[in-house]
Amino acid sequence: MSDSPVHPSLDDPLTRAEDLTLFSMRARGKVLPTLLAVGAGGPICFIPSSLKDERAKDQFAAIARLICVAHAATVAVMIIEAWMKTASPDGTLDRTVPPSQSLHRREVVVLTGESHTGCRQKLMPIIRTGAGKFFGFGEFTTPPETTFSGRFAQILPPKAPTSAEQEKAAALLAVLGVTAEGLRRDWSAN
Repeated sequence: MSDSPVHPSLDDPLTRAEDLTLFSMRARGKVLPTLLAVGAGGPICFIPSSLKDERAKDQFAAIARLICVAHAATVAVMIIEAWMKTASPDGTLDRTVPPSQSLHRREVVVLTGESHTGCRQKLMPIIRTGAGKFFGFGEFTTPPETTFSGRFAQILPPKAPTSAEQEKAAALLAVLGVTAEGLRRDWSAN
């Protein structure tokens, strides 16, 4: 028997995130921002109350990182609905216009998975009816990203947290109103 840590695959958590996303889009027409993680005590699901502004988005990312430290997570998957800017027909990409305001934008769900052995990202373009209802997901034709940056990247700590680091993260979460009892322990779609 080896003393080396177990590094679970991203396959199952990403598949579950995709299933949860499809269920949510069919039931609600949107997906709630979600953290799915596998910690020392098993699966964890955290959904923030709102992402109404930049501050709330930053806070969600910070809380997700704290959860991963407090629960010694080895896998984390972020589910985020977003606007993605694409190049104009002439091939140029205007970086001065935010994706949400661009004429060349696509509504997507982004699944960002991380483990200590690597990371993967999947973009799921949303197809809506003329009335704005969810119809399905389109295909994204470029290869999936294996490196990424931004507010919702590097959610896992770079190395396994010590018990003191876990306790400190749990205390910070408690101050923010996020307790272990408040985290869902399953990834069912409800």
